Amino acid sequence: MADNFLERHHEEYEQKKAAWLRKKRHLPKLKKMLHRPDDEAL
Repeated sequence: MADNFLERHHEEYEQKKAAWLRKKRHLPKLKKMLHRPDDEAL
């Protein structure tokens, strides 16, 4: 029953993981910019 079952699923997992990592790398990085108002307290 378990002939190549684990190996096949592991290969599918590795392929999906590699595709996800490739997609993740190409996403634009969001730069966190703090919005600082011009001296509202003064």
